[in-house]
Amino acid sequence: MQTDTKPKVLNRLSRIEGQVRGISRMVEDDRYCVDLLTQLQAVRAALHRVETEVLRDHLDHCVMGAMTGEDRKAKAGELIELLARAGR
Repeated sequence: MQTDTKPKVLNRLSRIEGQVRGISRMVEDDRYCVDLLTQLQAVRAALHRVETEVLRDHLDHCVMGAMTGEDRKAKAGELIELLARAGR
């Protein structure tokens, strides 16, 4: 992972961790289900943004560098498999 991406990703993950702890407290406090679902959707969206950032970094850093080397075919296959899993 590139040096400027890592702190951004870690910061986002820390915030998501806090959101999840907040959801746990909401469950313990018997909060309204719609409020829980709203927070769960927010966490899912935040994780999707982290996934997008990591994928962008992977493309910029790992894949583009490999496209000029011998690993070109392996990296392309890896990327196709990753995108297929993300689409599920």
